[in-house]
Amino acid sequence: MMRNSLALTALNVLVGAALAAIAGASLAQSAAQAGATPWPARPIRFVVPYPPGGSLDQVARALADKMKDGLGQPVLVENRPGAGGNVGADFVAKAPADGYSIVMGAVATHAINPALYAKMPYDAVKDFQPITLVASTPNVLIVPPNSPLKSAKDLIDYARKNPGKLNFGSGSNGSTGHLAGELMKQQTGTFIVHIPYSGGNPALLALMAGQTDLMFDNLANASAQIKAGKIKPLAVTTARRSAFAPELPTMAEADPRLKGFDLDTWFGIMAPAGIPREALERLHGEIVKAMNTAQLKELFARMGAEAGGNTPQEFAAFIERERAKYAGIVKLSGAKVD
Repeated sequence: MMRNSLALTALNVLVGAALAAIAGASLAQSAAQAGATPWPARPIRFVVPYPPGGSLDQVARALADKMKDGLGQPVLVENRPGAGGNVGADFVAKAPADGYSIVMGAVATHAINPALYAKMPYDAVKDFQPITLVASTPNVLIVPPNSPLKSAKDLIDYARKNPGKLNFGSGSNGSTGHLAGELMKQQTGTFIVHIPYSGGNPALLALMAGQTDLMFDNLANASAQIKAGKIKPLAVTTARRSAFAPELPTMAEADPRLKGFDLDTWFGIMAPAGIPREALERLHGEIVKAMNTAQLKELFARMGAEAGGNTPQEFAAFIERERAKYAGIVKLSGAKVD
């Protein structure tokens, strides 16, 4: 009897110890869960891979101001220009995938540059998680206000009869403005001299001063000067007319030799690949909500830009189509950056 009693006591001790251990583990897990910090717990870095003051920078700052309210954390815009946007995009590509670093990617950083640069510091597909397209704006064919060229057809007819006598400026070698000019030349069999500048604004100033004959600029950048009568628009580069400049024909409407001409400037927000689902969903929701505010709608309208707001999956598919399109144009143009 004594032996059985001792055995039973020992068993009870073991069971009690096991139950205590289980209870302790459960309490510890509950405490850990209760103490887990929800995302976001600190400020978010929002990289703009271009200098301050441009259209991407303006939109980023307006978005950041609205996003902070919904996220409950500051969204800090940081300009990291260089190498056609590659410097800033690469910084975010190599940042921790925790949702605290995002970038305002663009047609250059994620569609053109992979085909243009001999060596890229990042993989435009594998290194990023697309969040949403923010906006797109047509490029517009513009000439000085006193130009005798009245239409895209006039321009092309003159260029065909006078090879090499016209020149066109752009913000840089391989920019959308440069590639739009190269595509026009390819489709019409014309020779027009390309003059790259150190940015879109210097190229626009050169056109206004009559130093160049024509230019393709995005409508957001050119709209103020168009309204002021300092440059003359001839056509938009998209497949359909812009709701913000419906009087302007498309390139294809202006001249049948430009059938299928369809280029625009777009930008959207991305994060490093592999960010937590919670961060992705929160960022997407707050960005889209901010884009639908009166302030952002007014800004987009002033820029002649159409708002985006698609899903991460839709944005990823869009980027892939753009990459394929621009790879073909870059190849035909022969443009390269070492």
